[in-house]
Amino acid sequence: MAENEADELREHAEHGQEMRPVAFTMSVLAVLVAITTVLGHRAHTEAVLNQNKATDRWNEYQAHKIRSNDTALAADLLSTVTLADKSTAEKIEKSYAGHEAKWDADLKELQEQAEGLEKKVERAEAHADRFDLGEALLEIGLVITSVTLLTKSRVYWYFGMAFAAAGIVSAISAYFLHL
Repeated sequence: MAENEADELREHAEHGQEMRPVAFTMSVLAVLVAITTVLGHRAHTEAVLNQNKATDRWNEYQAHKIRSNDTALAADLLSTVTLADKSTAEKIEKSYAGHEAKWDADLKELQEQAEGLEKKVERAEAHADRFDLGEALLEIGLVITSVTLLTKSRVYWYFGMAFAAAGIVSAISAYFLHL
């Protein structure tokens, strides 16, 4: 082997040693991107599931509201009819009054449940937005860091690290949201 070839191999080996931290950083960033992506997908799924639950509650609310209105209409109609048996009339009136009170309580409870689920949807969407931003910043950091291997200029590594740090902060901030 010529001395020229040995020097060239030595240079390649030294360059490989210099780029090890960059390659390690890229590996860590790839893992962080994967974790952030999964967390973002889970947050989106939670938002969709809670939205479905809220929609179900609002549908149930509407059904109860229709029954309540039907009961009120029937009670109004019966109040215009005169029944010969006063005790039967009082039983019917009490029965309809009891139904109306029950429907009112049910409506209030269903409305509170639906509104609570809508708040959970908003919270999950806000978390998902933070994870999505974190994922994008981490991916940008990974790509910029990989440019270091092509250009052999460490400035890209530092820029990539800055984007990655912003991505990590964004992903972590999802846990500190209080909506």
